[in-house]
Amino acid sequence: MSTERFLEAAQTKGLSVELVERSAANSLEEAASILRIQPSDIVKSLVVKHKNGTFLFALIPGNRQISWPKLRELVGVNKLSMPAAGIALQATGYERGTITPVGAEGNWPVYADESIRGKRISMGAGAHGYSAFLDADELISAYQAVTADISEPL
Repeated sequence: MSTERFLEAAQTKGLSVELVERSAANSLEEAASILRIQPSDIVKSLVVKHKNGTFLFALIPGNRQISWPKLRELVGVNKLSMPAAGIALQATGYERGTITPVGAEGNWPVYADESIRGKRISMGAGAHGYSAFLDADELISAYQAVTADISEPL
C-alpha cells in the first residue's frame, strides 16, 4: 500500500503526520467539508514536467491554481507543462489524486506557494481514500522547498 511508503518517508524526514481515512470526494470543496477544513488548507501536489524532461512538484493551496508565468520565471525556463496521468504516475509512483512529494519516487525538487507557510495543511497521502495532515513549515524544511508566490486565484 502506498500509504506505507508515505509514512516511512515521513518518519525518515522527521515529519509529524496524521493519516486520516476519508470517503471519496467529487470536488475540492467536498473534500474540505469531509475533512472539516477550509479549501485553502488542502494543498495540491502537482507534478510539473520541466522542458529538459525532469519533473518538479508545485504545492498549491486548494483555492488557487498555478501561475505558469511566475513558476516559469522562478524555475528559469520558458516552458513547463502538466504531464499525462500515466507519466505523473511513472515520475512519482503515485496516482493523481494521491500525489505528494513525501515518499515519491524521483526525489524531484519542490516549489511551494508561500501562502502555505505557517499552516497545518492537508495533502495526498499516497493512496485514494486517505489524507495526511502536517505542518507546512516542516514539509518545506524537510524537502528544502523553494517558497515563492507561484499561484493565482482560480
